Amino acid sequence: MDHRILGRSGLEVSPMGLGGLAIGGQFWRTDYDSVPWQTDRSRPFPGGWGAVDDSESIRAIQVGVDLGITLIDTSSSYGCGHSERIIGQAIAGKRTRVVVVTKFGNDIDEDKKIYHGHDVTASSICASCEASLRRLNTDYVDVLLLHWSGYEGEIEPIFQVLDGLIQSGKIRAYGWSSHQVDRMGTAIAYPGFGVVEFPHSIFQRTSDMLALCEQQNIGALIRSPLGMGLLTGKFDARTTFPEDDIRHGWDFSEGRLAGTLRALDAIRDVMSSDGRTLAQGALAWIWAQSDRTIPIPGFKTAAQVIENAKAMHFGPLTEEQVQAIDQILRSAGEA
Repeated sequence: MDHRILGRSGLEVSPMGLGGLAIGGQFWRTDYDSVPWQTDRSRPFPGGWGAVDDSESIRAIQVGVDLGITLIDTSSSYGCGHSERIIGQAIAGKRTRVVVVTKFGNDIDEDKKIYHGHDVTASSICASCEASLRRLNTDYVDVLLLHWSGYEGEIEPIFQVLDGLIQSGKIRAYGWSSHQVDRMGTAIAYPGFGVVEFPHSIFQRTSDMLALCEQQNIGALIRSPLGMGLLTGKFDARTTFPEDDIRHGWDFSEGRLAGTLRALDAIRDVMSSDGRTLAQGALAWIWAQSDRTIPIPGFKTAAQVIENAKAMHFGPLTEEQVQAIDQILRSAGEA
């Protein structure tokens, strides 16, 4: 596949990137109000994907870069800074080969690995950027994203600070990790604003945001393109996750998740057409939606990165394949 342009940032990147949440390892959250289903407020709840092998994470990133992946996405909150540190180690000597995206707006305790919530004061934005640069071991970040999807305060003071960071050479462009289309009208008026990160997959469609990106020439980074692993086909009714995994408590035996597994099985043949795996088919579906989509699947192992990178060889699904998937899902009552 050809490289894609990351919206108004003008940055050229590979058709897919690497998502850095899982390699952040274990961390804990106390922002109970933002996750209403967390009713137990007596102790922090998991925010990561459990324990990780840092050496394997580094190897996986370097394998991905060698396979042509040129975009790496992370956040100050992922592992409370640990993901950025690992990425910094992995890209040492390769910095000019990659576009690094990270995020600000997070109140974290690096030592205790606890995420407390949000902070978007001017001083915190600058401090967060400097801390990210230190952890990533770089002089600049290519794209800095506001990591607060539901932010409803004044945008202008935040973007004024980000414009200053562009002028000082600390960042090259900025954007927002959010699925709220109604908040983007003000944001896209700023010339430094070039990228939106939002979820979009076969079973979690955010088509209105994608349409806005196309209309306004905004880069579309697609998070959770594999549904936090759900679209890989590796889960069944017996699947469980450890307590330190954000997916702990997922129940595949009944309810919505069980229905999603049944729907996934129904479209399996189309998704795995031409020799693809289900994960590769899920990425191919995203590419078929627009020529500006850049999925950023997470990973824990080099094998996962290799499998995802091979999807670039197959390319997007055809229009006929996309239509066939939609028809099957409509018949199953899932679309």
